[in-house]
Amino acid sequence: MRRLIPALSLMIVATPVAADTRLLAFDPADRVTRALTRGVTLEVDRGLFGAITVRRILSTSARGSADIRRGGPDEARRVLPDGATEASVYTLPMEGDGRGLARALCPGADATFLVLGRVRAGRPIDMHATGRWADGTYRHCVTLSYLYRGEWSAGPRSTVVETP
Repeated sequence: MRRLIPALSLMIVATPVAADTRLLAFDPADRVTRALTRGVTLEVDRGLFGAITVRRILSTSARGSADIRRGGPDEARRVLPDGATEASVYTLPMEGDGRGLARALCPGADATFLVLGRVRAGRPIDMHATGRWADGTYRHCVTLSYLYRGEWSAGPRSTVVETP
């Protein structure tokens, strides 16, 4: 037990150093996905033990990006097509480019959610867009299927604000 406590303390201190931000690029795998997005790059945080959390979606072919927030209503998962195994719900904010993406994926919805499976470099990914309408019902809007294209390291983030 005496050796375990220092080892755990070292891991806790090393966590920010071991975590990093990566960019994972994906190309559309089908006609529907190509028509709606033409490919995406996911800005992800990779944790100490390899867990990946998506932070932003960037358009591969056009200028635009949307921050997404992990979490959302369980109903967003419940309306997925039979056989869908994706379970991580992300909320698309209705400001900035997020609004345009939400409207493209779920036209007429008051709120739009993305339901993803486990994001891994080198693997294809399916994303389900689901929406909540004004009457409170949730509907599946579209399934986006992507093939893995590549991975890049995002540059270090500056915490210093530069003044002109």
